[in-house]
Amino acid sequence: MANVPWAEVCEKFQAALALSRVELHKNPEKEPYKSKYSARALLEEVKALLGPAPEDEDERPEAEDGPGAGDHALGLPAEVVEPEGPVAQRAVRLAVIEFHLGVNHIDTEELSAGEEHLVKCLRLLRRYRLSHDCISLCIQAQNNLGILWSEREEIETAQAYLESSEALYNQYMKEVGSPPLDPTERFLPEEEKLTEQERSKRFEKVYTHNLYYLAQVYQHLEMFEKAAHYCHSTLKRQLEHNAYHPIEWAINAATLSQFYINKDNIGELDLDKQSELRALRKKELDEEESIRKKAVQFGTGELCDAISAVEEKVSYLRPLDFEEARELFLLGQHYVFEAKEFFQIDGYVTDHIEVVQDHSALFKVLAFFETDMERRCKMHKRRIAMLEPLTVDLNPQYYLLVNRQIQFEIAHAYYDMMDLKVAIADRLRDPDSHIVKKINNLNKSALKYYQLFLDSLRDPNKVFPEHIGEDVLRPAMLAKFRVARLYGKIITADPKKELENLATSLEHYKFIVDYCEKHPEAAQEIEVELELSKEMVSLLPTKMERFRTKMALT
Repeated sequence: MANVPWAEVCEKFQAALALSRVELHKNPEKEPYKSKYSARALLEEVKALLGPAPEDEDERPEAEDGPGAGDHALGLPAEVVEPEGPVAQRAVRLAVIEFHLGVNHIDTEELSAGEEHLVKCLRLLRRYRLSHDCISLCIQAQNNLGILWSEREEIETAQAYLESSEALYNQYMKEVGSPPLDPTERFLPEEEKLTEQERSKRFEKVYTHNLYYLAQVYQHLEMFEKAAHYCHSTLKRQLEHNAYHPIEWAINAATLSQFYINKDNIGELDLDKQSELRALRKKELDEEESIRKKAVQFGTGELCDAISAVEEKVSYLRPLDFEEARELFLLGQHYVFEAKEFFQIDGYVTDHIEVVQDHSALFKVLAFFETDMERRCKMHKRRIAMLEPLTVDLNPQYYLLVNRQIQFEIAHAYYDMMDLKVAIADRLRDPDSHIVKKINNLNKSALKYYQLFLDSLRDPNKVFPEHIGEDVLRPAMLAKFRVARLYGKIITADPKKELENLATSLEHYKFIVDYCEKHPEAAQEIEVELELSKEMVSLLPTKMERFRTKMALT
């Protein structure tokens, strides 16, 4: 470090940030992450130039840095400690580098490495995390860890990180209050540092994102009142800071509505609850009117009017029937079309895919409110029609995680369609061959995409892993379970073929049971499916034996 001017170190850091912002489509087709890897190399150079981390922080066992580790995630600092002195300053600068390395690895789909760097960042900030210099960086690191764990379906871990971020923000605003330093300012000359207003805007944006992610987490945990509260808080802050994102809000509000209404195994509305839900809505509207009157009385009516103007378009009240859900759907779809127009796949691959997935999510939620099963099938068909072309356009070598997401979603859409067609057939006295053929074709398509997903987990020698990574454990087990069920649902008049299908079904159920016996931690990920798999492993051999006896007699 002594032999390298500080200005040169800062230039390397700024160059790394510039490379990190390069869109994937601007890289060579066969090297979509070229700019990310170049940015990573520069960040590693800066890290080396800064020197090693302080011994007391670098040597701390990693087990102490998880979300449940004492005061790290759930508790709060006892006091504000500013990073003073060269050792502390170096620790904070290293934390900035570790943060950007973590985000870089996540962007290139290397989640475990990304997690390691983000945890190192938090470890370096431990004693200073409530300070003016470090609070923003700490919250951003925890937000990113929250997102990472949410993508792994570890929702409680994500919740711990995100709630810690919210608590830190609240304590900082109470005890300090001034706009904090943005992490990038650590590598800027004094004359280029941000103004107080710019710092405030960036920090508030970080906190707004924290609230938005918390809303998603509470949704997943079915903590509906909290989810609704955080949705509303997010919208209010977006309006206050002129950062409203209607497509996110429309999808969030529509998705949240699913959980308020009970459903059976194919997702039908519970019509018996409609009067109860309408009474609850009246209560909510009365409460809103009361808040509105108080706002006018105490001079904050203008802000309420601004919020109400947006909420009239995208209500956070849960839709109770198809028509109300359709209004939300049409508004969300309007913004999806606008986004698709801009984010073309030829120029913005990742953004385009996210928009298409949002569009699919809107159809999925709308289908929940549709009472006509045939129309619901058509909605799932629309989802498949927009998702399948993506699997052709994407190179699985460079977009492995995205490919897996899409394959799993397509498989599940076919799976839902098959269940709906089976339900339709059950209502008919004598289903014709056309319906039987349609059910089997849907079954075959679901099997194809679940198998593509499972095959993506194999190593280069096409061997399925003995130990499945925690980030794909639940979806892999669900795929195995659904493949087992699908083989058991194939309709055939050939006794030999039916016996083969039952044997294949048993094989997949047995895989789930055996895997959970070898890896007990996997059982908690699929408790319901595991119990059903154990039951089928017990029942299917007897059924198959009876089938063989019947075949021998004929």
